[in-house]
Amino acid sequence: MPTVISKYLNETASKYNLSKETCSKGLVVAAVLFYGCKISYPLVVSLVSNNTPKLNISCNGNSVNLCGSSDSEDEKSIITNNNKLAIPNSNVENNKNFNTKAKVKTKAKSPGFNKEFLKQLVKLIKLMIPGIWSIEIGLLSFHTLALITRTFMSIYVANMEGKMVKFIVQKDVVNFSLMLLKWFGVALPATILNSMIRYLENKLALAFRSRLVNHSYKLYFKDQTYYRVSNLDGRIENADHRLTDDISAFSSSVAHLYSHLTKPLFDCALIAFALARSTRQMGAAVIPGPMLAFVVISLTGQILRSCSPKFGSLVAIEADKNAYLRHVHSRVITNGEEIAFYGGHKVELCNLKEAYKALIQHKNVILLQKLWYLVLEQFLMKYVWSGTGMVMISLPIIMSSIHSDSNPEQDSTNVSERTQYLTTSRNLLASGADAVERLMSSYKEVVELAGYTSRVSQMLDVFEDVGVGKYERTTIGNKPLLAPSNLEYKNGNLLIKGIKLENTDGSIELIDVPIVTPNGDVVVPSLSLSVAPGSHLLITGPNGCGKSSLFRVLSGLWPVYAGTLIKPKGCSMFYVPQRPYMTLGSLREQVIYPETVAECRTKGVSDAMLEGCLEKVALSHLIVREGGWESTADWKDVLSGGEKQRMALARLFYHR
Repeated sequence: MPTVISKYLNETASKYNLSKETCSKGLVVAAVLFYGCKISYPLVVSLVSNNTPKLNISCNGNSVNLCGSSDSEDEKSIITNNNKLAIPNSNVENNKNFNTKAKVKTKAKSPGFNKEFLKQLVKLIKLMIPGIWSIEIGLLSFHTLALITRTFMSIYVANMEGKMVKFIVQKDVVNFSLMLLKWFGVALPATILNSMIRYLENKLALAFRSRLVNHSYKLYFKDQTYYRVSNLDGRIENADHRLTDDISAFSSSVAHLYSHLTKPLFDCALIAFALARSTRQMGAAVIPGPMLAFVVISLTGQILRSCSPKFGSLVAIEADKNAYLRHVHSRVITNGEEIAFYGGHKVELCNLKEAYKALIQHKNVILLQKLWYLVLEQFLMKYVWSGTGMVMISLPIIMSSIHSDSNPEQDSTNVSERTQYLTTSRNLLASGADAVERLMSSYKEVVELAGYTSRVSQMLDVFEDVGVGKYERTTIGNKPLLAPSNLEYKNGNLLIKGIKLENTDGSIELIDVPIVTPNGDVVVPSLSLSVAPGSHLLITGPNGCGKSSLFRVLSGLWPVYAGTLIKPKGCSMFYVPQRPYMTLGSLREQVIYPETVAECRTKGVSDAMLEGCLEKVALSHLIVREGGWESTADWKDVLSGGEKQRMALARLFYHR
């Protein structure tokens, strides 16, 4: 059935008295020129924009005050130090000041197939495959064995089909029937083998993901990294997305790419050997066909690589936009009650639509760039390679030293042998072309893998840096004019020079300790404070004076940039936040948090002791109301605001 394009070509050729070949060539040339303009246009625009002088506008000496008004009443925070410390952790102060700091944009190198990608990939592979006796090595071995077996089976099936066609030409019903039975006999193990390859690939991806997740969780929950990475460091956003979707995509991509690279390599090697043997049996030269294939494949690879879009960078940007959309959704879920009270659904809907629109626009860019790349890829790999394959198959027959004579039986035998050769070679060449095509198209998958590799590797690097107290934040990059003398700066970032000591007498002491926000704002230039065991201290002050910031320094959430901090061990201090956290689990686990049930039983704590803690805060009725100690619920929604505050105090009494 003629296509729309062929009909259009026929009408055009008849209208202007041109041949169909001329019209086809003109259409191909126009498509190639159009694609060339599409590729070169961004480069021309980039060159023109780089040569255009830019207007720099600076507003010196002007400042905008974005601070809100203070409350009329002073906020109060109470420190009770009796070998324990109860501290409300105010959420009024925001750890991130997005509006009062100028962000410095640094041009990051786009992820791609380069030395940095290989270095990151090797590092991640060492985490996914920790040793030669690991489970992953076993899965890789079985997977590789299955891929090799599948290649041999493909060659065996191609030879069988060639013999079947030979028997059809010879009208040999008996041998054809026997060969058909063998073919059906091979079909069952071949089907099982194909399913086993997919199963092992998925198992390998799960094993890789488990290794990376365990390592990432270990770093994420070490030394309060989960807090520091989002509040003290500004290199990554939406760590939850990287810990889930990015690790999953990276693991699946590595396992899939191993299968798509290993099997085509085996196919190419073994199929080339089988084709050479068939060519030699026909009495023709072996070199011309492979040489032609090598030249065509090399040229195809060079053309595709030069015209390939930056898939690594595109994938990384897509992951960022997906993560941001997920973040906006999670904000609505987390703050649903507050949004409903304010009636802010229109604003949140607008934010969601903007995030989704940005994601869709980027996906359309990816689809458009993939379209032109696939057009070129299909033209080269489907039509150019098919023509090359026909030439390769015809060369041994044309150059064959086997000639037919006047003997009809001998001539019939030669025809059947040539038919067998053509069928076998066609099947082998089709498998080989498919293998080479997968190798060529794998370059796009490798570049996409570079995007996931960059994000996962960067996440682990940031976790490791934050774990040892190395932070990078986006600041102006210069030392403030009125910076305290006890603070030291390097490249615009504060240096952590403070000293932290632990004592055994239960006292708390700060000696010339500055309180500095994660953005580098100095709240208190120098603070000296001493709280003896058994004493009580009341701290008052307006919003933003540093009350909650002091508690973050005491708890170790914020660094001590200068001075000396002396406090008891962490296990002898307990903090009561202003917004109590309700964990997942039973009513018992709400009281003993952050201890586990096993630790509670090891200490010999009875239910009566736990009930006593609830009685002190007038919450003993929860045991009956909620159905006992083992009842589970979404406690942040079940308990009222006052009950959650009392539950936080019950934890304080339990841990005393």
